[in-house]
Amino acid sequence: MASNVLQELEWRGFVQQATPGLAAHFAKGPVTAYCGFDPTAPSLQLGNLMPLMLLANLQRAGHRPIVLMGGGTGLIGDPSGKSSERPLLSKEQIRENVRRQRDQSARFLEFGTGPTAALLLDNAKWLVEQHLIDFLRDIGKHFTVNVMMQKESVKARMDGGLSFTEFSYMLLQAYDFLYLFRERQCTLQVAGSDQWGNITAGVELIRRVENADAHGLVAPLVTRASGQKFGKTESGAVYLDPEMTSPYKFYQFWINVDDRDVENYLKLFTLKTRTERPRPRFCSATNRPKSIRRCSTSWRVRFRRSKSRATPTA
Repeated sequence: MASNVLQELEWRGFVQQATPGLAAHFAKGPVTAYCGFDPTAPSLQLGNLMPLMLLANLQRAGHRPIVLMGGGTGLIGDPSGKSSERPLLSKEQIRENVRRQRDQSARFLEFGTGPTAALLLDNAKWLVEQHLIDFLRDIGKHFTVNVMMQKESVKARMDGGLSFTEFSYMLLQAYDFLYLFRERQCTLQVAGSDQWGNITAGVELIRRVENADAHGLVAPLVTRASGQKFGKTESGAVYLDPEMTSPYKFYQFWINVDDRDVENYLKLFTLKTRTERPRPRFCSATNRPKSIRRCSTSWRVRFRRSKSRATPTA
């Protein structure tokens, strides 16, 4: 899959839009790619599985993934996909959320040593220590307000109002990409489609500052055949933390998936290949209670808190 990674990602449904030349960039050799996760809640949600699985597929194809926890950007809040201002969380809450989400995300990738070993970083390490004047001189001068206002994340909020705090988020995410390009030779950022404007801002910043090429890839936001948002139920979001969503409810979400969604979800959320012809395994009416108990136990094991927490990469 290494030589046809973009085709594989397209087949699985991970590609909605990508920067020109990405296929040729993959063809040159191993790529370092990152995805950011802002710690706005104590747990990752089911929707966060898609970018994690995207990174897992890249790693299996011989590329290096970086999970970037937003300990810095989470203090500001991303306006993308939001109709109103996010409530600002305390620094203590952000740190606790980072710790919990970090441990969860570490279970989906291979860490350790080697050229494809995943890295787990926290952008608080380089954003919190930034000096405002230096940042505006070195980074802010490369952005024009009129271009920023054309980004969808900004345009969507113009009628309801957008604070300067959230308006500046694009600069912080772009700087993340520049920092990882310089320090980790990261040339690809992946995310959901609502991040396209922020990603292209980082691509352009690297081009301006380093005179180098970088790329972006966004996946479509997953929806259900019924039109509902993926990862949501009538009672709210589905979390990966068993203390916030019980293994039983987590299992029930999957067992009740519409038949029309099954094939797409198998491509997105499993590592089954095209030749393995994956089939969903549902409980029959006669063995359902026993199967539910067995599956509930397995999910408790899968998502229990790890005693040996993931250690951020320095």
